[in-house]
Amino acid sequence: MTTHTATNPSYAQLPIIDLSAARRGPRDRALLHARLHGAAHDVGFFQLVGHGVTPAETGALLTAMRAFFDLPEADRLALDNTGSPHFRGYTRTGDERTAGARDWRDQLDIGAERPAHVPGPGEPPYWWLQGPNQWPAALPELRTAALAWIDRLSAVAQRLLRELLAAVGAPADFYDPLLGEHAHPHLKLVRYPGSAGDGTGQGVGAHKDYGFLTLLLQDTVGGLQVERADGRFHDVPPIEGAFVVNLGELLEVATDGYLRATNHRVVSPPGATERFSVPFFYNPRLDARVEPLPFPHASAAPGITTDPANPLYAEYGYNELKGKLRAHPLAARRHHGDLLTPA
Repeated sequence: MTTHTATNPSYAQLPIIDLSAARRGPRDRALLHARLHGAAHDVGFFQLVGHGVTPAETGALLTAMRAFFDLPEADRLALDNTGSPHFRGYTRTGDERTAGARDWRDQLDIGAERPAHVPGPGEPPYWWLQGPNQWPAALPELRTAALAWIDRLSAVAQRLLRELLAAVGAPADFYDPLLGEHAHPHLKLVRYPGSAGDGTGQGVGAHKDYGFLTLLLQDTVGGLQVERADGRFHDVPPIEGAFVVNLGELLEVATDGYLRATNHRVVSPPGATERFSVPFFYNPRLDARVEPLPFPHASAAPGITTDPANPLYAEYGYNELKGKLRAHPLAARRHHGDLLTPA
């Protein structure tokens, strides 16, 4: 495995977790749990190896992804997410927002392939988030590769979440009823085209994810940064074959802050350098109510990080809907003006 030197030398590389240790006997699994516990409690981020995803599987997705971004702009714009009330499809560079500022990237948003669920009378509006994806007719292999990736990483994330819960002394299957076939996974295929012409460096602004776990496949260009205990953002150098994993807000809330959801951002690559990344978000059912986790370290929990501008709701779907309405203002105004808060 290739190692890389961090450009911020004040912190070493993120913890490296080998998931395959869970299957190598009690001693190796105990060591895995100790490392996983420390990474999730102290940092909220780590690099995951030993996950079983093969180079061939990764290559199939990346080949189809690059072919998508090589399509003529008209073909990509035919999938513009402003045409989807479910926030699926293509977002042009600069059209997504984080913390109110534009993100300098373009992307394709994909979820589980399900029929549209238009909320009926009395149903929560977050059911708008369930619906069909938009696919390029000229590239059928993209649909095959992306949906296979969602299935593959859902299985990895499920294994990882169970080991993480066991690592902190909780029942490993505690959240299984919220996941499985009715989970709400989310996949992004992302291209950062380089720095914006006005000199702003926000590839993606600082934020936390709002599900359970995020597994990120990044290329060798770099640019991901994680906020550490010193209050600074530190680079996450790529490791070949590893996923960068971070905990979402659901786990912070479920453990009253004992497990950490950590701010992170992406700095645009210099000049016209392209960067590609594939974040996968492992989320529960939209109607899931995430109960507090029963675990022996609860008395040491510091409490969750509160942000009046980012309230957290009991039902997961409301949290994701809140995020989508903020991140995709064009699609939100077109389809969901009745859900927007007047300025």
